[in-house]
Amino acid sequence: MAKDIHSKAGSALPPYFNIDPDAAMADLDQPTDTARFAEIAEGCTRGRADLASRGLNEEGAKSLRLFSTWEITRYLIPVAQAHFRRVLKANPELPQGRSETEGGAKWFTLDEVLRLRAFFAAQGSKAKNYLPYRPEGLPAKLVAVANFKGGVGKTSTAAHLAMSAALDGYKVLVVDLDSQGSMTSIFGGKVEDEWKTAFPLLARHYGEHLRLENQRRLDRGDAPQPLDESLTAAMEMTAADVIQPTHWPNIDLIGAQLNLYWAEFQIPVWRMAARSWKLWDALTDRLEADGVLDQYDVVFIDTPPALGYLTINGLSAADILLVPMGASFLEFDSTGRFFDMLHSTFASIEEGENLAARALGRPEIGFEWDAVRAVITRYDGAQQGELAGLVQAYMGPTLSPHRQDYTALIGQAGEQVNGIYEADYRDFNRETYARGRETFDETYAAFKRLLNGVWRREELALQAERAAF
Repeated sequence: MAKDIHSKAGSALPPYFNIDPDAAMADLDQPTDTARFAEIAEGCTRGRADLASRGLNEEGAKSLRLFSTWEITRYLIPVAQAHFRRVLKANPELPQGRSETEGGAKWFTLDEVLRLRAFFAAQGSKAKNYLPYRPEGLPAKLVAVANFKGGVGKTSTAAHLAMSAALDGYKVLVVDLDSQGSMTSIFGGKVEDEWKTAFPLLARHYGEHLRLENQRRLDRGDAPQPLDESLTAAMEMTAADVIQPTHWPNIDLIGAQLNLYWAEFQIPVWRMAARSWKLWDALTDRLEADGVLDQYDVVFIDTPPALGYLTINGLSAADILLVPMGASFLEFDSTGRFFDMLHSTFASIEEGENLAARALGRPEIGFEWDAVRAVITRYDGAQQGELAGLVQAYMGPTLSPHRQDYTALIGQAGEQVNGIYEADYRDFNRETYARGRETFDETYAAFKRLLNGVWRREELALQAERAAF
């Protein structure tokens, strides 16, 4: 007797056959009007507040967890646990930590860890680097994290690098230029409107330029252009007015929210009114003028997933550019187009500016970055190894050889509205925790090597320049 070679499952039709139009119509809700968007947005706002509140303390603010002796001696201060305990016992004026149970492990705040690190740097072995390398006399390094492909881990990478640098002992400023405000949410920022974002800094830069232009107009006998109320208000503001502390003692934030997107419409209006205004210098000039680059070690700039005016400000301000990307054809293709747009955009600015500079006998301009690296994120070695190797071959040294793995810890930390370094290892299997943070530690190590190399090159150049005089 012949067998039926089609199983019951195998003979079933695909789900897109035999759809009943009447049943499909019954599933529909009413047509959506404009007001419905507000209802959807309001529901999302409630949900976002609910999820975010899970990472808040009793006062409704984010707080950073404590760090155990095990973590401190393994990840933060390079000493043996026994020696660490002996030093604390011999120096009762140092932070002693707190135990949750009688005779239990000691736990410390990050502030206390930073004090302990400073003590070991002053009193400990000179053969160990207790403090991160930071040459004197040089300003902070600005690091832009950018790509116009969404979903590549851009904000997550920037946030974790900022946290890594803070744990390493650097003083960090995070600048959120993305009006979605994801970075701001990660660090618990409160931003009521655009006047607590980077917008006033850009507006002041334009306002100061307009005042100089108006003086030239008056000198020529021409009528000045008026400064509107917003520009007048911005002229009274500095970076200190928009920088806010976070739950990390050595990370501060310039936050973002939806109104920041207005800058994408306002900046071209300013540019049309004053073609000589160098909008790409706005963020850098204001941070420098307000002393920000002397107050911090590293400034991380999270840019929007588009090559607009805010992104141009962030990219042109940066000394180091990091481009997160996935190991897939579409993300490789998109990243290649992103670099092509970077070339077109900045080459166009250089061409336009230098055409005028040559005509006026002024020095020409040229954009330059100390280092540019693409970083593969959310990497699955079992499935993406071959394509990652191919991408490495085509991108060469621009692509960092380190690939940031996706682990269970990353997903679980995200569900708890925390960064990897904010997650308490007791919520996980310790091996899972160590493996999960290892990939981010390696990402930071690759970045820190880049940062230290750039600083060292500048330090040696500065020493040579001083020696010449």
